[in-house]
Amino acid sequence: MNNTMNIELDPTKTKLLKKLISTIMKDGFQHLRMDDIAKAMDVSRATMYKNFSSKEEVIEGVVRVFIDYIDRLEDRTSDDDEESFGIWFQQLFEQSVSLVGKITDVFLKDLQSAYPELYAQLKDTLNKREQQTLEFYQDGKTKGIFNLINEKFILIQDNLLLREIINTKFLVYNQVSIQQVLLDYYQFKKIQLFKADKLSIVDDSKIQPVIDHIVEKFNRAL
Repeated sequence: MNNTMNIELDPTKTKLLKKLISTIMKDGFQHLRMDDIAKAMDVSRATMYKNFSSKEEVIEGVVRVFIDYIDRLEDRTSDDDEESFGIWFQQLFEQSVSLVGKITDVFLKDLQSAYPELYAQLKDTLNKREQQTLEFYQDGKTKGIFNLINEKFILIQDNLLLREIINTKFLVYNQVSIQQVLLDYYQFKKIQLFKADKLSIVDDSKIQPVIDHIVEKFNRAL
């Protein structure tokens, strides 16, 4: 799948694209001109055109950033030990929060309309991640690590509840910080998913730096 994309990202291009992401996730990109893109990237037109020849190449780069990020999720095998379930749970949590906060319906709608092939590639990657996640939950139930709950409900929960509670309006209305919300949601998911006698396999000390990093990015995007 990834081989069908023409763009290759180096650190400079990736840095520029990440500066643009918050803008196009909030308002879409159909209305953006190359001048607007350069402004969002905080570079001159000359610098932007040195790295990207067209608007399509810019959007293809954004899609590549997301696909590469999703593909970083480590592969699992049926022989993994119990501790690996705690590690994978935390990796999924980090990805879920990052993706829900970044891949918006506005962006997906614009992508489907303007660049259907890029949309298909991104959706294919997201669908594969969803299937991989479902298999993880099913494996945990089979091995007696997870509670016997409907794993599809967990996915829906991330897509709907998580999206709602990290919304700025929710945070302001409830007078709660994004850090506290994420810590509470993490604990909520952990207790919901793991059987009581298996909670100890999750090393909570590893999640605080992850949440701190997410919060830092969230605050920069405000």
